[in-house]
Amino acid sequence: MTLPLDIGSPGLRLAPLVLPPAFTGLVAAGSAAGLACRMAESGEADAATLLMEERDDVIAFAVVLAPTEPLATARRAVFIGMQALADAVGAFGPPEIPVTFHWPDTLSFNGARLGGGALHWPEGCDETETPDWLVFSAMLLASKRDAGDPGLTPDSTSLEEEGFPNDLREALVESFARHLTKAFEIWDEDGAARSTGRYLTRLALPPGVRATIDPSGDARLVHADGRSETLPLRPALISPSWRDPVTGTVRL
Repeated sequence: MTLPLDIGSPGLRLAPLVLPPAFTGLVAAGSAAGLACRMAESGEADAATLLMEERDDVIAFAVVLAPTEPLATARRAVFIGMQALADAVGAFGPPEIPVTFHWPDTLSFNGARLGGGALHWPEGCDETETPDWLVFSAMLLASKRDAGDPGLTPDSTSLEEEGFPNDLREALVESFARHLTKAFEIWDEDGAARSTGRYLTRLALPPGVRATIDPSGDARLVHADGRSETLPLRPALISPSWRDPVTGTVRL
């Protein structure tokens, strides 16, 4: 992969990561998601460029994707990213503790919000056009030491609180890249239904509710009494439910 950007420039350097062959890992000063989008838009980053932030409070990273279908259906890549994120978290956490999703982009561990994912696409891209790029980004709470008494923020948790290993950033990002590669292989070999089905196995639903995901990425829920409900994907991705609009990080 060729990156015209000067890797030695301030705010960007090669990351000390062991990644699958297709990936290029970089450490970003500032928002990994924002920089990944700007680099993809300018042509400075190809698919599988992965940017990681160096922070103590969160683990944050973003990866550039190369969609091959119109935006209206390409958004389903968020389910691939979420599954890879959950698999990476599960690889380091206690196996008996569930990793679950809240529609469509929040990741919970042990019943509390740990973080989430987001999908970004070119501004102005029409639903019928294949985007030049997509970016999947993710953020997990590494520590809540500065949040005060944990009893004041019971809806969220952190890797530190849940007993994950210390200094997990590099290992978790490496694991995510491996799981993302495998998840896209499953999509290519077995189709979208199996991939979205894997996402649905982790989706938190009320008792008796069944869910499917249609080609546009919207979720269709059928309640026990026969009522149906639609959960649109596009508007939910525009305003990630896990992100605090004030701090820009995971809601406590």
